[in-house]
Amino acid sequence: MKEPLASKLRPEKLSDFIGQEHLVGEAKPLRVAIEKQHLFSFVLWGPPGVGKTTLARIYAKSLGAKFYELSAVSAGKEDIRKIINDDSEDKNKVLFLDEIHRFNKSQQDFLLPFVETGQLTLIGATTENPSFEVIPALLSRSRVFILNELSGEEMEKIIKRAKLKIPKEALDWLIEMANGDARSAFAVLEAAQELYGKITLETLKEALQSKHLRYDKKGEEHYNTISAFIKSMRAGNADSAIYYLARMVESGEDPKFIARRMVIFASEDIGLAQPTALVVANDVFRAVEIIGYPECAINLAHGVAYLAQCKKDRRSFDALRSAQEDIKKFGNLPIPMNLRNAPTKLMKDVGYGKGYEMYEKEGLLPEKLKGKKYLKEPDNK
Repeated sequence: MKEPLASKLRPEKLSDFIGQEHLVGEAKPLRVAIEKQHLFSFVLWGPPGVGKTTLARIYAKSLGAKFYELSAVSAGKEDIRKIINDDSEDKNKVLFLDEIHRFNKSQQDFLLPFVETGQLTLIGATTENPSFEVIPALLSRSRVFILNELSGEEMEKIIKRAKLKIPKEALDWLIEMANGDARSAFAVLEAAQELYGKITLETLKEALQSKHLRYDKKGEEHYNTISAFIKSMRAGNADSAIYYLARMVESGEDPKFIARRMVIFASEDIGLAQPTALVVANDVFRAVEIIGYPECAINLAHGVAYLAQCKKDRRSFDALRSAQEDIKKFGNLPIPMNLRNAPTKLMKDVGYGKGYEMYEKEGLLPEKLKGKKYLKEPDNK
């Protein structure tokens, strides 16, 4: 199998690594860990193509550890067991788990005791916020390092390692297109060279259209698809909503991202018309979290069909936004005296809590907003 250009050019030493100076620069945490041979678990959180895999490999190699690499998309508990039972070398074991956010809660729970006892040193990589995607017990035993998109200058240095003749206008376009993702830049560069035998602005643009390039979760197609998905549910069209769901599933979209949007939709768009929609959406999220791909696509489809067919009522959402506008406009208006807490005699003496009636609806807003209605009456048409 042909090795991709990005893999061929991957640096093997920290001195050759470009970018992430806040982690690998002089006296920075990952450099210090390598210099002091400090073995510990950590999570690398950042966008695609910024060096997560490369840093993990450099770290393990520098510490003389046995390096194992798995993708959470396809790996399971049995793969972890094989690593634990591998006694072929008497070395510390470092597991690099790419896309750790794709491991469901059960899989992460299984991994936890091996990390806890030091049988495995875990390096997780994720494009998603680990606060939401990694179980607290595992997260508490790891440090989190945030990686940034590569700058234009860093991208240029990395691309020039390919030693290909690239006109300046083509190089500038490639850097702009890749948006800080070195792997994406190399994929387009390699495709142009293979398909057309030369690198020009035109061949790069043509190569970008080739089907083998990966689905980019930060790209326009990602945002267009999730937009069409939400708008289809809002319109009550279950067929189109399920179609766009299927597109995201087949493209490898994180199921928890889809489920989170459904939870938001249940309150924002359905709201008071069907309060149980939030319960259903939360249960779908929970099912996705526990089960994972491929079966959780069924749970998603079930939830989407239900949410799309629910009546819609955006009044609670609109009320929140209207109240927020008044807060921005007027700031913290004085709270009416009858609503104020009065834990001391002095507060009572000056009128805190005076006149409060438990079920009295009037006089509960600040004076400037007296009579204001945020939650509109339902539309019964």
